[in-house]
Amino acid sequence: MLEHILKVLKQIEKEYDVKILYACESGSRAWGFPSIDSDYDVRFIYVHKKEWYLSIDQKRDVLEVPKHDKLSIQVDKLLDLNGWELAKALRLFRKSNPPLLEWLHSNIIYYQGSSAINKMKELESQIFSPTSGIYHYLKMAKGNYRDYLNREEVKIKRYFNIFRPLLAARWIEMHHAFPPIKFTQLVEDNLPTREIKLVLDDIIMLKKAGEVLDPNPRTELINHFVEAEIDHLEKYAREVSVNKSDPTELLNQLFRETLEEVWG
Repeated sequence: MLEHILKVLKQIEKEYDVKILYACESGSRAWGFPSIDSDYDVRFIYVHKKEWYLSIDQKRDVLEVPKHDKLSIQVDKLLDLNGWELAKALRLFRKSNPPLLEWLHSNIIYYQGSSAINKMKELESQIFSPTSGIYHYLKMAKGNYRDYLNREEVKIKRYFNIFRPLLAARWIEMHHAFPPIKFTQLVEDNLPTREIKLVLDDIIMLKKAGEVLDPNPRTELINHFVEAEIDHLEKYAREVSVNKSDPTELLNQLFRETLEEVWG
């Protein structure tokens, strides 16, 4: 699949007249628990030629292949690619956007062809906002938990969609830094009870096998833990505050340097 992914990335560059700076995995494969039929969720950052930016009109700043943007070659049905143009990515980076930071922290990197990504990583400590991160992951955990409660039959993926953001928010509270992508690392460093860890160990095994989990007596254990953590993290999020200096000029300089590096 790696060879196919690199071929598709090269074709995107050719057909859309861009340069891809970075491409990584962002889904369950990066989290460490893909199932048999898991998609490849490839996320990338790209840059246009200088002339593209010298326009009075705002232009589309995303590429979604093959969902909305087509290629002349066949794209594997398990492959989903979503890319953000560099200026858009840097604006989101300035806001400490968690999905973008997840891309930068991915442990599966398919391609990196510019110094821009390393420069962004060097700036992360100056830009990362614990408040933004906790609210993002809390909103995700709460929404997925409400959805989970309304189901008689629970897909394994729903458990991960609750626990992964919840444990990511706990990590931010503990370390004041962006959380790791690997789910097992979040589990090892965050879970306070052996009972919850055993539940998640079972769920990981079932997820990899592509199973569905019927409700069972452990559900109340999960409910109690999740509700208590949501309550605690909501209180913490209201209290935490970190002042950061405006990074705009640093990011403007990074953008200009990247255009020069890529296109000359």
